[in-house]
Amino acid sequence: MTESKQQIFSAPDPVQIGDQLHSAAIHLLRRVRARDSLSGVGPAQLSALSVLVFGGPRSLGELAEAEQVRPPTMSRIVTGLVRSGLVRRKTTDDKRRVRLEPTVKGTKLLQEGRRRRVEILAQALQTLGPQELQQAAHLAEFLHQLIRKL
Repeated sequence: MTESKQQIFSAPDPVQIGDQLHSAAIHLLRRVRARDSLSGVGPAQLSALSVLVFGGPRSLGELAEAEQVRPPTMSRIVTGLVRSGLVRRKTTDDKRRVRLEPTVKGTKLLQEGRRRRVEILAQALQTLGPQELQQAAHLAEFLHQLIRKL
């Protein structure tokens, strides 16, 4: 059997595929994230705001954990978001605890940012033929399935 036929029948290397997916995901995010500068809000604040808009209200500790930063760092990020009117602190029944939730302004800002990101992706997808577009649709579904396994 020739070497090329052996490659056809050998199983793909999960580590190599993982590396390629990782690289592609980072590059894709960097390209679409370039549009985020139009929001006038920094990346750390946008990321934290995104957790609150798409994931629901959280405590400062929960938000820090979701963003993988220490609570003092998240406190500074949240202070900026509150000052900008994008997030509000809401007291709970336990007056010692505070929930952070997006304001209407914060939700609108995030939705507009998402629209801009999707728009740039859609423009690139419009350059594809029907078969490539179908492959992209299958890839998107596959990525969602893969994410659920992580």
